[in-house]
Amino acid sequence: MKDVTLKLFLKIQSLKDGLASLIGDESGQDIVEYAVVVALIAMAATATMKTFATTIATAFTSVGNKLTTYTS
Repeated sequence: MKDVTLKLFLKIQSLKDGLASLIGDESGQDIVEYAVVVALIAMAATATMKTFATTIATAFTSVGNKLTTYTS
């Protein structure tokens, strides 16, 4: 009985030590911060591209109309 109890105690200690090292480990924090920065940049780029898309579409339409006028 003592042997089983000792094995159980040692197993619980090793699990506790493993969990403590996981909780204290902050190496993944940098990755999360970089992901948030990339997401913010992507959102800003999407909003900017939407504005530029309208301007570029207007410019291409204008060029297309002028080419049609000159070739007719």
